[in-house]
Amino acid sequence: MRYKIILSYDGADFCGWQIQSDAKTVQECLQAALSTLLKEEISVTGAGRTDSKVNATGYVAHFDTSAQDLDAAAVGYKINAILPHGIKVHDILPASPEFHARFDATQREYKYFIHRKKDPFMGKYSCLYTFPLDVEAMNKAATHLLGKHDFSCFEKVGSDNKTSICTVSLAQWESYVPDHVRLMGYPADEGDYLVFTIRADRFLRNMVRAVVGSLLDVGRGRRDENWLAGLVEGGNRSDAGESVPGQALFLTRVEY
Repeated sequence: MRYKIILSYDGADFCGWQIQSDAKTVQECLQAALSTLLKEEISVTGAGRTDSKVNATGYVAHFDTSAQDLDAAAVGYKINAILPHGIKVHDILPASPEFHARFDATQREYKYFIHRKKDPFMGKYSCLYTFPLDVEAMNKAATHLLGKHDFSCFEKVGSDNKTSICTVSLAQWESYVPDHVRLMGYPADEGDYLVFTIRADRFLRNMVRAVVGSLLDVGRGRRDENWLAGLVEGGNRSDAGESVPGQALFLTRVEY
């Protein structure tokens, strides 16, 4: 019997989603917890890899079990008592035998958060970036990401993807107001907090962090807003901007 899992995780204590021989990962912890509860070896397949320290909300995975009368609600309740504090299972649902958390996904969404002034409440899930930024130029540059392209210029060198072709449907920066500013009156100015949202059918390893780093170069005036068009058309990884830190990146949605 196949089941779909919907979960969230704080990436701070994990070296990404995918199992590694010498590091703690989300997939490893989830498999161990399910194997303990179901008293059989369980293998979990996720919607995709996330880098070390990267977070996720609404992440989707699936697993198979020989149990025919699984009480999914009870397993969901018990597994959260076993899992580390940084992982929360929201739901376990019966799925068709053909459902595949990775290959059936049609759209994924990531968000990257930056704050432009020192803020003691933002460091864990946001990136401090104090350089002056032209957000309008960043959004104009981001339009060159839209559509179907070879995004190998943003892909981590040595990745094993069969193709670097992705179709991006949304890429934009917006100003937002964090809860501690909105609810508790923390002093802040308009534009102190920015979030970048990007949606695509698939993402390459390190792609979002490299895209954000490149757009920040445009915002700082180090690159022209049309530079990104040439980069996507024929650039390589060394031509793009530096990858930004992982703790401010969230996988926020997976659609099927």
